[in-house]
Amino acid sequence: MKSAYELALERTGGKLNFLSEEKKNKIADIERYYKSKIAEAELSAQQRIGKEDDPVKIAEIKEGLVTEIASLRDKCEHEKDAVREE
Repeated sequence: MKSAYELALERTGGKLNFLSEEKKNKIADIERYYKSKIAEAELSAQQRIGKEDDPVKIAEIKEGLVTEIASLRDKCEHEKDAVREE
């Protein structure tokens, strides 16, 4: 099993790009923002599930949640990549 450091070296072609403190802070802000958005989506889905009795609708809510979380994570990674490339 490879360490995170070894995986990072592979992805960057053998060299690591060091980030300034400003970029690290921007990335941390992006992560916090999307983590809160994901938590908000999960809470909303749990509330809607709690009000539902129909198993089909519950399954639809859960599928929607999975899709929404994947979309939010994708947006998060794109924004972090944009900061890294600045």
